[in-house]
Amino acid sequence: MGGGAMVPTGVKMELMSADETGAFEKEAPPDKDMMCPICIQVIRDAFLTACGHSFCHSCIVTHLGIKSDCPCCGQYLTPNLIFPNFLLDKLLRKSSAYMIERTGSPLEHLRRRLHEGCDMSIREVEGLLSLLEEKKRKMELQESESGMEIMVGFLHSLGRQKLEELNEIQTDLDYIKEDLIAVERRRFELFRQQHERSLQSDDIVYNAQYVQAQMSSINLHSNRAVVNDDETPTRSMQPINPPGELSTARKRRVRSQFNDLEECYLQKRRNGNKQGDLDAMDIEDYNPGLEDFYAMLKGFTKYSRLRVISELRQGDIFHSANIVSSIEFDRDEELFATAGVSRCIKVFEFSSVINEPEDIHCAVEEISTRSKLSCLSWNKYAKNQIASSDYEGIVTVWDVNTRQSVMEYEEHEKRAWSVDFSSTDPSMLVSGSDDCKVKIWCTNQEESALNINMKANICSVKYNPGSSFFVAVGSADHHIHYYDLRNISQPLHVFSGHRKAVSYVKFLSNTELASASTDSTLRLWDVKKNLPGIPKPMAWHKFVSSDLNYEDDGAGSYFISAVCWKRDSPMILSANSQGTVKVLVLAA
Repeated sequence: MGGGAMVPTGVKMELMSADETGAFEKEAPPDKDMMCPICIQVIRDAFLTACGHSFCHSCIVTHLGIKSDCPCCGQYLTPNLIFPNFLLDKLLRKSSAYMIERTGSPLEHLRRRLHEGCDMSIREVEGLLSLLEEKKRKMELQESESGMEIMVGFLHSLGRQKLEELNEIQTDLDYIKEDLIAVERRRFELFRQQHERSLQSDDIVYNAQYVQAQMSSINLHSNRAVVNDDETPTRSMQPINPPGELSTARKRRVRSQFNDLEECYLQKRRNGNKQGDLDAMDIEDYNPGLEDFYAMLKGFTKYSRLRVISELRQGDIFHSANIVSSIEFDRDEELFATAGVSRCIKVFEFSSVINEPEDIHCAVEEISTRSKLSCLSWNKYAKNQIASSDYEGIVTVWDVNTRQSVMEYEEHEKRAWSVDFSSTDPSMLVSGSDDCKVKIWCTNQEESALNINMKANICSVKYNPGSSFFVAVGSADHHIHYYDLRNISQPLHVFSGHRKAVSYVKFLSNTELASASTDSTLRLWDVKKNLPGIPKPMAWHKFVSSDLNYEDDGAGSYFISAVCWKRDSPMILSANSQGTVKVLVLAA
């Protein structure tokens, strides 16, 4: 009957040799007659129907609880018409046992034997347990070896890193020793020159050879140069500048920013050592990196505060239209101009603001504009020319004397934040806008000469003062992009470090660039070497207008909106959102 469907397969299996059976079971997929048509898995607990089809017992019982037919042929079927298929069960058990014997793990062997009735001997159980323990030991050994390999790799990497750090520290120590000797020699030379002048003033002949012979006796561990004077001249040698309150204050400023100064010194020193520029040395063995750091340190410690020497107030201090967006000196720094949301460019005479009483400061020229202004830039050659950028994206070149526009450029699609004239080519200027474009203009052309498309808003643009080919761009992408205009396919350098938009860039020299960001940080860059400067202020001033009571609730809404250095001078022009302009000077 129904069992006939399974017999041929079984007979075929019995006629095969053991090797052939193993090969069949190992290589061939399970016979379809061994698969349950309902769950499509190898049959478990096989039952045969009256119509000759085999199913898992649980599968066919579940099906007959819903429908009374065979899932394969549709013939009428009830639970009374299904029977255990012992032959198929036996074949399936043999097949499973053979596969486990050949490929199964010790745990599977043990599980099978227990399932079959736990007819294992004690010796067999102990053997399986031994196999399990051996496998566990191998796994633990492999895990240990893997962990040790990782540990060895880590220690090697750490050792190499620390060795590199040690070598770098040793190199830095060598630099410090060399520089200490060079500085002490320079200091002693200045000391000798002062003493020589002092002796000459008393008509005493100074023995220069004696001092030269004592150079090798400088005590490098002392705070000042010491000369071994078995034959010391009768006049005592005193330090050039005895320690005082000023010296103490300067040392205090060094201590307050020692870590930043250390980083700056080491980077300048390493880079200066690579340059090997002997022309930059004032005396023998004086490294250019040390020379550079000394100039920076001297200026950094020279000042500690800003002092107000004059104040200029414009209009109603409670009117928002007084915000000064830009303030700039002219070519000769005799005039300065302010501009902002008041739609007006005002030009003032600097000497008058400094010398005359506060209540009579008047603009010498006023130019009305259609839109609010964001930036100004004086032409570095033509004293009467000034450029502006505004909230409508228009860049305008003005004649200050006639108060008329010379050129208007309307290519920017959004607010133009910044504009700058070239210092080396008076006909060239650059602008940057919220439309993510930097444009180069020529006053002899009506259209832009060059366009740089960027991915973020442009906040500030500046020409390098030493060349009309290089432009620095402060961007909302937190970076400063430094372009060579002869190849704008990609920036020459991208300076990273700010955490928010770079709102301002300014060249301090042909190689030094300052940047400010809305992350409240100021950074200095070397556009050739990408070296940082000191990021913390050496002096500060709280901008409080004499007309404003800072106890008022609205006082906190005012802010510094523009600053401008007077070239080769410790003076600064600064303006705030009230329209107040102050002249500040650095003081010790």
